[in-house]
Amino acid sequence: MFGRKICLSRTWDTAKINNQRRRESHMHPLNTVKGAITTGLVLAVIIGISLSIWGGLGTAFHPVRIDRWLHIVSGVMWIGLLYYFNVVQTPGLAVAAADKGGPGGAGVSKYIAPRALLWFRWAAVATWVTGAIYLMVGYGEGNLNGILKAFTLQPGVRTIGVGAWLGTIMLFNVWVFIWPNQKKILGIVSATDDEKAAARKIAGRASRINFILSLPMLMCMGGQLHGLPF
Repeated sequence: MFGRKICLSRTWDTAKINNQRRRESHMHPLNTVKGAITTGLVLAVIIGISLSIWGGLGTAFHPVRIDRWLHIVSGVMWIGLLYYFNVVQTPGLAVAAADKGGPGGAGVSKYIAPRALLWFRWAAVATWVTGAIYLMVGYGEGNLNGILKAFTLQPGVRTIGVGAWLGTIMLFNVWVFIWPNQKKILGIVSATDDEKAAARKIAGRASRINFILSLPMLMCMGGQLHGLPF
């Protein structure tokens, strides 16, 4: 009986130590996505404030620079995942399906794709929203004038306006064609085999269209101030 108590005590102590180690591991910014994102944002703010002071701008709130920064970060996440789907995951799953003796792509479909699609679709929303805010603040003096000028392709903002239209079409494809059909493919919503086959075709084409549109879209977004005519 005494020996059993000792064993239970040791087991309890080991569990406490393991739990403590797990908590410490989760607190480390390099061990979790949330920790890395938070650390990166804090570091960016510190650097931004330091550069503002160094450049003689002071520590005042500079909304245009913050909006543009958030727009770029969101866009990198969105387009980066779009390229991952088109260049890596989709061709890789096709090869896995053709390899009858291989491990298949079930692990990717079950664990990787849902997480990637979560970040993908909300990064698309964040990119569009921050872009709209930037157009209002950067081009419209705090109102809808900047968005109207961009989407009506008026002189001075035609290039970024074309980019905004392309980005809007891409956002529409994400939420109307890609995500609803991916839910059928991944089994999030019930669907027959024929419905899943049709969903793969629709989602694949919409994703490939977005992949194509992303190239001129990025050209227009960068070209507004760097080389393309207004």
